Amino acid sequence: MATIALIIAEEGFQSKEYNDTKHVLESAGHKVITLSMHRGGAISNINEHVVVDMSIDELSPSAVDGIYLIGGPGALRSLDNTTMYRFLAEVKALPNMAYGSICISTRVLAKSHVLEGVRATGWNGDRQLGDILSGNGATYVAESVVIDGRVITADGPASAAAFGAAIAKQFKTS
Repeated sequence: MATIALIIAEEGFQSKEYNDTKHVLESAGHKVITLSMHRGGAISNINEHVVVDMSIDELSPSAVDGIYLIGGPGALRSLDNTTMYRFLAEVKALPNMAYGSICISTRVLAKSHVLEGVRATGWNGDRQLGDILSGNGATYVAESVVIDGRVITADGPASAAAFGAAIAKQFKTS
């Protein structure tokens, strides 16, 4: 059983991406903890309230097996900042740490420079993801889920269950 952290925006995280991913992971026997910039609660894009177990400042990345960012309209407002960039740099520095993102949060990973040399996907409704990724050393792949070594990315809500399944499979032999 792996312990997996899902990071969500405090306001406006994508409910389906979070819930489907979490459900698949827990059904596979993994423990899921929910993180955000602050401990307490978060509100989804459909006004769903969830408990935030820890803030990213409270978690040592080495205390979990994988860390994944959930998208949604609030992700860039809440997660696209230097605190998150530093946290993600710590994650990448751990040689066996699995990480990734779904939807618009792939842009946060790119800006954090943790996707250099990686093939990735994410939300591309504005047709800018390819440029954002290439500008940060990554390659855009127009697929629903992309696995490149220890990094898993997905394109959006319709791929959330497949994203969760890819993460679960990554830890199946762990």
